[in-house]
Amino acid sequence: MAYSKTGLVLEGGGMRGMYTCGILDVLMQNHIYLDGMVGVSAGIAFGCNYKSRQAGRALRYNVRFAHDKRYSGMRSLLKTGNYYNAWFAYHLVPTHYDVFDYNAFEDSPMECYAVCFDVNTGEGVYQRLDKVNYDCFEWIRASASMPVVAKPVEVGGHLLLDGGLADSIPLEFMMKKGYNRNVVILTREEGFRKTAEHGLWLMKPFLRKYPRVIEALRHRPAVYNQQLQFVREQERQGNAFVFRPMKPLNVSRTTHNPEEMNRVYQQGRDEALQQLDQLKQFLEQNTDNNPQSADEQTQATSNP
Repeated sequence: MAYSKTGLVLEGGGMRGMYTCGILDVLMQNHIYLDGMVGVSAGIAFGCNYKSRQAGRALRYNVRFAHDKRYSGMRSLLKTGNYYNAWFAYHLVPTHYDVFDYNAFEDSPMECYAVCFDVNTGEGVYQRLDKVNYDCFEWIRASASMPVVAKPVEVGGHLLLDGGLADSIPLEFMMKKGYNRNVVILTREEGFRKTAEHGLWLMKPFLRKYPRVIEALRHRPAVYNQQLQFVREQERQGNAFVFRPMKPLNVSRTTHNPEEMNRVYQQGRDEALQQLDQLKQFLEQNTDNNPQSADEQTQATSNP
């Protein structure tokens, strides 16, 4: 059996992403690195630290700047049009305050994609991130730019918003890229179903320039629920290993409470440790019948 590439699929969800951070930190601390990853919104904003091998970083800077008006809040929204300050949060923090490891990110062989939504075409844009520069941080910012509380981001010839409008759980995208087996990290518990988008009628006046966004918001619940079903099907077939919260995270997408961030992060850590042996068994299935690939993967995943 030929070695099958293993991917990592990261859902968004604002500060529910602290759950994802807890899981990713456990993976890094156990030297488990996969072949490729795709992240949506907070999934890529926090998940990029997995490719740069910086365990603890996402929690650290979010706690540090939780009450810093330069980082996020209504003051930033009213002053700049972005709840999370574009320049401070996405450019100053990674270059000055909690430095992102450019070299580790670029040296990693792991393919990395950010999912965004083109507000003009209504289509998803899947940008591969290889080099860390201004545009790289802008692609990440675009993926995490929620409608109404963020302005569309212009980068790469596109005008973009939150990737969740296009593809909240991009498992199918990774499979089409040749990742036949995937680890999926969801931020909603088993049995969750998305209902009609709350407050859509309130958002419409702010989004009248972008009818594709309104349309995407209207159809998002049905699309999201279909994606959850696809994830379950792949899980049943043994093609996906799925982390999902064992109990609801019950945290605001934009919480400023460090205790809440730590609580959700710790839940991710605890649940990852509980399932670590099962995850390793899932990953070993890729290499059992291909000793050469197994050796290569062991070498690739044992250097922190």
